[in-house]
Amino acid sequence: MLLHFQYKPLYQDKNLPGWAFSFYYQKRRLLGNYLEDGTIEWLSTIPEEPDRKQLEQQIHDLMLYHVYDS
Repeated sequence: MLLHFQYKPLYQDKNLPGWAFSFYYQKRRLLGNYLEDGTIEWLSTIPEEPDRKQLEQQIHDLMLYHVYDS
C-alpha cells in the first residue's frame, strides 16, 4: 500500500503536462516523474517485480483521479 502520496507539476507553466510524485512504500520513500503519456520515470531505487507493476498501476489510478478527473 502507498502511503502519503504527493504530486506537483514538473514545470513552472502548470499547463504543461508532467508531474513529480513521491510516496512511502514498505518504510522507504520512493520518487519519480509521471509524464504526459503515462510513462513513469523512477528517481529512486526501482521496486522489484511484482511490487513495481502493482505500484505503477496504483500510481496511474491516483494520477487519473487527482489530475485528469479534476
